[in-house]
Amino acid sequence: MAKTPKTIFVCQKCGRQERKWHGKCADCGEWSSFVEERFRASAQKQSKTGAAVKPAFENRPVSYSDIKPQDDDRTSSGIPEFDRVLGGGIVAGSLVLIGGAPGIGKSTLVAQVSDHLAKLKSKVLYVSGEESDRQIKMRGERLGIDAESLFVLAETNLESILAESDRLKPDSIIVDSIQTVFSERVESAPGSVSQVREVAGEFMMYAKKTSTPVFLVGHVTKEGSIAGPKTLEHIVDTVLYFEGDRHHNHRIIRATKNRFGAANEIGIFEMTNRGLIPVENASELFLQERPEGASGSVVTIAMEGTRPMLVEVQALVSGTHQGSGRRMAQGFDYNRTSLLIAVLEKRLGFQLAGDDVFVNVAGGIEINEPAADLGVAAAIASSFKNLAVPAETALFGEVGLTGEIRGVLQAQARAREAQTLGFKRLIVPASNKKGIDKLLGMRVIGVKTLEEALDELF
Repeated sequence: MAKTPKTIFVCQKCGRQERKWHGKCADCGEWSSFVEERFRASAQKQSKTGAAVKPAFENRPVSYSDIKPQDDDRTSSGIPEFDRVLGGGIVAGSLVLIGGAPGIGKSTLVAQVSDHLAKLKSKVLYVSGEESDRQIKMRGERLGIDAESLFVLAETNLESILAESDRLKPDSIIVDSIQTVFSERVESAPGSVSQVREVAGEFMMYAKKTSTPVFLVGHVTKEGSIAGPKTLEHIVDTVLYFEGDRHHNHRIIRATKNRFGAANEIGIFEMTNRGLIPVENASELFLQERPEGASGSVVTIAMEGTRPMLVEVQALVSGTHQGSGRRMAQGFDYNRTSLLIAVLEKRLGFQLAGDDVFVNVAGGIEINEPAADLGVAAAIASSFKNLAVPAETALFGEVGLTGEIRGVLQAQARAREAQTLGFKRLIVPASNKKGIDKLLGMRVIGVKTLEEALDELF
């Protein structure tokens, strides 16, 4: 007699399972996140004598020296910025997850990647769970896609998708999106924790078994994380996040996890009516509309993965009629901004308690490294004193609580990027000056304290 399905409650954020409903998850602390799901207990596979049945195939130990490296097996996607984020190209048998907000360009990107791969005489299977084949054709005509070896499958059943993959034997698979695909072996709605985990696991097994790269498109929740359990990010090899504001025409792809390359690497694209166009020089993009002679505007050099970028940090300090001033930061950490304001007040005597302080990184990009501290502090001081920083000056450095300027990593790469764009003066930590003081055409100034840096600027 077949066993009846059991009912469990699964947290839709972290995947914790409970036998009864709970208002708050004990693992992640999320409220009202448990959803009722049904599952069938798997029967033990035993022979008639009671002994366990051996698996169809067994993995055996392999000598480390006999394992062939995969660096030579990378395939170019035809888009240089996308190859940069992946670590140099597409690795055979890799499972890549691409997440982003609705309408930011995920489907456009994977359509362009599939077109480039198909033009390399490789067979690409595009699985669409949200759009029909005619809708995909309309997007392809707008993007100029014309590839004969690109096959479109409008299907949401996992078993049917894997069956068509075994029949077609594609060189790469794109699934848009994973939240719409369901397995018949799991009795829950598509997009639930159990379904997403089951579908991702099956695609991982298929990718490793056939050495076929698989790209999964995932939705992003309002909190900014990929919809589904956090374990989904542990299953895949690479996690790419789409960033960008709809009010700006550029998009940023950031690798938060990459087993085949550097994490936190970014690729920058410009959104046009012909699709996403790679941006070769990101620094020129973020500095092209910088005002001249305006106070509160400073150029700092940030590192995103292995790429140095010059970005404009803006600050506005204005008086307030309220008892205490407000602090707002966009593109930079709010708590780090409050710390720098406290250092300016304590170490340099700035009176900012009664002023509103607003900090913004122009262009919609976010900076998360301490090397931008000096740029943010200089921008606040420039706006407070109403003195403009010279346009040919760039600076970077970490600011400590005692007002000291600490050295940062990859200072030479930052300095070369500033030299390439024609900057004449560079203010850096004193510990980083030794390696970059020989750059021709630039005056490199090493500072030990925040007070020295502001004296050089003003």
